[in-house]
Amino acid sequence: MKITYSIIAPIYNEIDNLPELHRRVKEVMDSAGEPWELILVDDGSTDGSTEKIRELARLDKTVRPVIFARNFGHQVAITAGWDYARGDAIIIIDADLQDPPEVILDLARKWKEGFEVVYAVRGEREGESWFKKFTAAVFYRLIHWITDVKIPVDTGDFRLMDRKVVNVLRQMKERHRFPRGMSAWVGFRQVGVEYKRAARVAGVTKYPFNKMLKLALNAITSFSYFPLQVATYFGFISAGVAILAIPLVIYMRIMGSGAFFGQATTLIAVLFLGGVQLISLGILGEYIGRLYDEAKGRPLYIVSEAPDEK
Repeated sequence: MKITYSIIAPIYNEIDNLPELHRRVKEVMDSAGEPWELILVDDGSTDGSTEKIRELARLDKTVRPVIFARNFGHQVAITAGWDYARGDAIIIIDADLQDPPEVILDLARKWKEGFEVVYAVRGEREGESWFKKFTAAVFYRLIHWITDVKIPVDTGDFRLMDRKVVNVLRQMKERHRFPRGMSAWVGFRQVGVEYKRAARVAGVTKYPFNKMLKLALNAITSFSYFPLQVATYFGFISAGVAILAIPLVIYMRIMGSGAFFGQATTLIAVLFLGGVQLISLGILGEYIGRLYDEAKGRPLYIVSEAPDEK
């Protein structure tokens, strides 16, 4: 049977949300009246989510479980979903139900109008602290500003993509993945749909500040050379300060000023330049580490259990 919609939900310790996720997705997609499937990618869960996914698959043939051998990360779980999706339109949705399944129908309407990527824009965010909202706002605007690809602000992974878009994305095998940036990079006709992001139904967020920081680092290094340029700017600024300081120091020495005598000035200059060098080396190390990961050529993920048909 030809599938129209494939809904991909990465799962990591979401046992309390799985029944409600399945119920609401099924209710929404059955109302659409077109063939669909729900791909639940278990990313090494340890709370019983794996068994719950298997149970849902036994009770409902539209559920297709993809079980990882261990935890590989949210972004890689999305990639696995792309590999196993059979639909003409592929939707990525979070399992915590902060992205309401009912919005899928709004995304689908835009797809039927001819748009090939329909991303959901977070107009409002319920149930999140001011710190979470602030850091998220900074994150999206920073990524938009410094990356080579203009990724729409206030958008997560919740989106619908046409089959031909996903076919292109499947050819992109980089290990440090940022799907929302990748889907912006490929182009095609894109449009946003604003929605109200709900509070998490149960459980705790899987994206605390440290993971958001890592995601931002992946986004920046995958789509921008800006950090390397910053290191260059630091070098020019340091050299400029030194060039300006040389005649100033000579003049003050001639005039007998004691402002630049002693070890304090030398120590400050050495610490400043040493800090710039270490920051620059750290930035280079990040890029070299990513090259090393790519050179190893290991598979993005290992599946212990999955449907036979891709």
